[in-house]
Amino acid sequence: MEMRVIILGGGLVGLALAAALDSAGLTSTVIDPADPESRLNAKFDGRTSALSSSSKRMFDCVGISDHFPEPGNPIRVIQVSDGLLPGGLAFDPQEEGEPLGWMHENRHLRAALLARARAGEHIDLRYGTKPASIERNEFGVTVILDNGDVVKGALLVAADGRNSPMREQVGIRTANWRYNHAAIVSTLQHSKPHNDIAYEIFYPAGPFALLPMTDDRNGHRSAIVWSVHAKDAPGYLSLSDQEFAAEAQAAMGDVLGDIKMIAPRSTYPLGFHHAARITDNRLALIGDAAHGIHPIAGQGVNLGYRDAAALAQVLVEGARLGLDLGDAQLMERYQRWRSVDTMMVAMATDGLARIYGIPGKTASKVRRFGMSLIDRIGPLKQRLMDEARGNSGDLPLLLRGLPI
Repeated sequence: MEMRVIILGGGLVGLALAAALDSAGLTSTVIDPADPESRLNAKFDGRTSALSSSSKRMFDCVGISDHFPEPGNPIRVIQVSDGLLPGGLAFDPQEEGEPLGWMHENRHLRAALLARARAGEHIDLRYGTKPASIERNEFGVTVILDNGDVVKGALLVAADGRNSPMREQVGIRTANWRYNHAAIVSTLQHSKPHNDIAYEIFYPAGPFALLPMTDDRNGHRSAIVWSVHAKDAPGYLSLSDQEFAAEAQAAMGDVLGDIKMIAPRSTYPLGFHHAARITDNRLALIGDAAHGIHPIAGQGVNLGYRDAAALAQVLVEGARLGLDLGDAQLMERYQRWRSVDTMMVAMATDGLARIYGIPGKTASKVRRFGMSLIDRIGPLKQRLMDEARGNSGDLPLLLRGLPI
């Protein structure tokens, strides 16, 4: 049996897993029907992602960071408030050193991951094709592609997104629901520097997030992720740039001075899903195929990188012991390792979204009291900063910046 991992999905998380395996000498084949070059255009995905500090350590360790078109912008402070009312909470490490995270444009993440995969000695990229048939049995995995090619391996990894065809084919059930909200994303230019501060401004209709981006030749930039009622999203999209900027200015106050929109607006629905299990016979789920959470804390893609780091470590250590990469013991270890962490983060973000969605002055007073309490309790505040950095729980070696 060939000691190969077959990865369905060449997106952000699938390519991160391939890079992690390659760094330890394990071979993978990445299969994706898309044209990878089309994903590098801002029109394909104009969103940004907050890369947690632990995810950044993984990227550094396996060589992905070497390929960034630009280094990204550090997040050194996260300022949380209930609307524009006083009594907010600042997550500020108050020390030089590791930031809470890094902001990257998704197209730059994709470019770095793709360049790293193309440079990998043990990575076989198969874009522009998809499986025509998949067989998993006691002898291994056989994938016949729609172009007639046959790929054999020991383990199949589904990194094929929120609506994972592989997960559905296997019959793995998911808990899922919609929030009846939509996120509007765009980029704005502002007159005041952001000073590496991310703002999370909560309203009953949803949070308004301002995320610091690198300056360009025209000035200071920040990304916005604005959660609104789903019925209101088309109206916001129909506004002119000047009208939308005025609405955004009202929601964010004067924290960044005068603003103007410099990128098209796009919207996507907000929902929650969590797979009942993330393994099957010679199969593991990672990233959105396994879970999807509210973007309220910016942890969605980072959970996927934690999956990739944990699965890579399980497989590499198993290979060193001479085990079959699809061995049930290895799948059980991966299932145990990731199930608790993903469920805790998913429930925490869901709870935050619901708590901050309660309207009324009384609810606002309770939330602001809670924030002031957290601000005064050092260990609790530190724990939340550790969560933001991705430093909590049983961290895989790569997330600690250590090679497998």
